[in-house]
Amino acid sequence: MNVLELEGVSRQFGGLRAVDGVTLSIGTGITALIGPNGAGKTTLFNLMSGLLPVSSGRIRFRGQDITGLPAHRRAKLGMARTLQIKQVFAGLTVLENTWIAARQRHRPLDPFRRASDDRATRAAAEAALETMGLEAMAGRQAGSLAYGDIALLEIAMALATQPALLLLDEPVCGMSPSETERTVARIRAVSATTDVVIVEHDMDVVFGLADRVVVLAEGRVLADGPPAVIAREPAVREAYLGEDEEAA
Repeated sequence: MNVLELEGVSRQFGGLRAVDGVTLSIGTGITALIGPNGAGKTTLFNLMSGLLPVSSGRIRFRGQDITGLPAHRRAKLGMARTLQIKQVFAGLTVLENTWIAARQRHRPLDPFRRASDDRATRAAAEAALETMGLEAMAGRQAGSLAYGDIALLEIAMALATQPALLLLDEPVCGMSPSETERTVARIRAVSATTDVVIVEHDMDVVFGLADRVVVLAEGRVLADGPPAVIAREPAVREAYLGEDEEAA
């Protein structure tokens, strides 16, 4: 079963159709969404995660129709998302950040929770930090971290909810080459157990990391396939890379 299925999904903003009848199934591994500016990538990402409602079409997650569900309900079902602008609790420790995320996934905070629930929450938080290579920083204040570590912490917070699908919005934006290399390695490790969708502008990252690349242009799917095939597609070069067929 595909983890996420979109059927004829569209989103209208006044007279502009930002996403136009997209039908797409997300399976295992890492799927990258790419396309020129204005192609509809961010809008489609927001429709997947529930930050925006669809104008038409249906969305199913793990076989369940989630078309009308808001983002927090989708998160409860096992969908997690990071944002391009990194968001962590700067005044709390690294472990406290992931603990809060893990706790909200399983049950709301309450003063009568069982000790076994606390142990399970802490275990999920610690496992997420280990996956992202942040276990040695567990006691540090999040606001003191370097930018690359903050980005990894945000992914760890998403992982602490134990999602079936992880949506990453420009995960390496603003990173140095060394930070990018480290983050890419961690995302690849995550994909061994969690399906991942990324929106990313760094083509070296996309073609080096993704198992599948979906190209959007003018709100529609222009091409869909393995990175090696997409890189040779003349229509993709013309629409996204700014090359025409004669120059290719």
